[in-house]
Amino acid sequence: MANVVIPDAVLVKNYMCGDENALACLINRHQSKIYGFIYSKVTDRDIADDIFQDTFIKVIKTLKSNAYNEEGKFLPWVMRISHNLIVDHFRRNKKMPMHRETEEFSIFSIMTDDSPNIESMLITNQVESDLKKMIEELPGDQKEVLQMRIYQDLSFKEIADLTDVSINTALGRMRYALMNLRKLIEKNKIILTN
Repeated sequence: MANVVIPDAVLVKNYMCGDENALACLINRHQSKIYGFIYSKVTDRDIADDIFQDTFIKVIKTLKSNAYNEEGKFLPWVMRISHNLIVDHFRRNKKMPMHRETEEFSIFSIMTDDSPNIESMLITNQVESDLKKMIEELPGDQKEVLQMRIYQDLSFKEIADLTDVSINTALGRMRYALMNLRKLIEKNKIILTN
């Protein structure tokens, strides 16, 4: 008898209905991909272990509270959680240089205010809004690949696996998506800088 692969969505539903083994199956299925992604960003085994563990603690809490919404697929959702935890890690551990004030040096000479002003925030919001509208105009397969690559930070191999196409097809769809976006930008005379 052939091995039947239970889809992620079914395993998620089974886990939410009380089947603890369903979560173990999901973790075993995606562990190397998720852990590899985390490790590639933090390059420290202990930190990667902690973030991997925190990722699944968050997954479990979300699933147990019935707050999980099967919008997309399970793996991109978990990857997004791990990506956010990686960002949080780097924010928490940002090293600030120590400077002492002397006659030759004033702390105010190196302090700058990089926070965006209202004008640049409005421009950034407008650019993002314009871009989202144009992405919505793309054919479905191109839009899907572009969103997975840009917003979910997935590799073309991961995109190919998740969409059941070859890597070349995923690359081709991305290429056409970018070409079509350029045409839409020119046609609508949109400036995507601030």
